[in-house]
Amino acid sequence: MTDQQRPQWPADLMEKAAAIRLLALDVDGVMTDGKLFFSAFGDELKGFNILDGLGIKQVMAAGIEVAVITGRRSPVTAKRMKDLGVPHLIQGREDKKAALAELVGKLGISRQQIAYMGDDLPDLPAIRYAGLGITVPNGYWFVRQHADFCTVAHGGSGAVREACELLLSACGQLEASLQPYLDQD
Repeated sequence: MTDQQRPQWPADLMEKAAAIRLLALDVDGVMTDGKLFFSAFGDELKGFNILDGLGIKQVMAAGIEVAVITGRRSPVTAKRMKDLGVPHLIQGREDKKAALAELVGKLGISRQQIAYMGDDLPDLPAIRYAGLGITVPNGYWFVRQHADFCTVAHGGSGAVREACELLLSACGQLEASLQPYLDQD
């Protein structure tokens, strides 16, 4: 990766990102493109982006906790989070800010140490509560107005990976997270 390809984030954003100890994510519209597919038998299908999955593993390896907070209950989401090793999965919670506050209390961290990434109105209170509110360009316009950062990539198309790279860069861990892939000669 050359310096011209590496994103250049504003200093104030990097300062907020450097404090983050928990990345909390919505699912539909953030980890997926927001579309829901159902089979004729009622089975739910979702498409998760593999780039996002590796980004999540990289931030966890760097010591940043990861949580998923979603208003829906989905076995597909539970399976994907289990496969990724995400330790905190909160499903069926419409009040995402309250769920996030409960998790923060359990983890013993401050609001300034949370990054929350969401795309729609149910996410807005959590985005505003977090020290770093993140959204996606295909999210609702009003949410984009209140977030600290909007990714270039759309939800379901690598947006979570972009947020992960921001956090890794801010804590000085991006190069270390990439190095193992160069050492495989």
